[in-house]
Amino acid sequence: MGYRLAVCDDEQSYSDYVADLAGRWAELAGTQVEVERFPSAEAFLFRYEERKDFDVLLLDIEMTGMDGVELAKRVRQESEDVQIVFITGYTDYIAEGYEVSALHYLTKPVNEEKLFQVLTKAVGRLARNERALTLELPGETVRIVLSRVRYMDVLHNYVTVHADRDYAVKRPLGELEKELDGRFFRVGRSCVLNLACVQRVTRTEVELTSGERIALPRGQYEKLNRAIVQRM
Repeated sequence: MGYRLAVCDDEQSYSDYVADLAGRWAELAGTQVEVERFPSAEAFLFRYEERKDFDVLLLDIEMTGMDGVELAKRVRQESEDVQIVFITGYTDYIAEGYEVSALHYLTKPVNEEKLFQVLTKAVGRLARNERALTLELPGETVRIVLSRVRYMDVLHNYVTVHADRDYAVKRPLGELEKELDGRFFRVGRSCVLNLACVQRVTRTEVELTSGERIALPRGQYEKLNRAIVQRM
């Protein structure tokens, strides 16, 4: 299973250093991590508006423009699951960390061992918090966290779960739907969408953040838009 990690620091050399450490941690932990670096809180929020898919945020507190504490508050308005780790040279912001349920504080210069411990703790918490689908496939059982599922659709007697790859299972869509949560919405008889992955909706199709386009059944446009608005 892979994780998406953001490093937000207006000092590029330090951002690169932390990102490199995260990559080294992933190798030792035997997991995959995709790291994106942002030079400001504003740059992060621009990206976050398009796709809210980060698992861990490593945030410098003192940055030009919006600081890391304010950024964390904005992120918390959207998600309680993202693991937030503050990086700072000061200890004056601990109270604000409680306010946004920060996982940990790391003081500069960041110690490799301490960062590794924090990342291990973060993914452990993510694993406990995240609901998942369990699929019985030929020769294997696969657990897919719900945030990785973009949509599910039906073809003949099989449901295809579109996630990091496509998984086809011979189970009724309604049965799988019971294992989902409020971020998913049924459109028509043969498709369930992850609303967090919806980029654009027209009267004839849905465009996902992945670029995929899905035909929208007649009569579903208003229902889908209403579900998206209610989730905001």
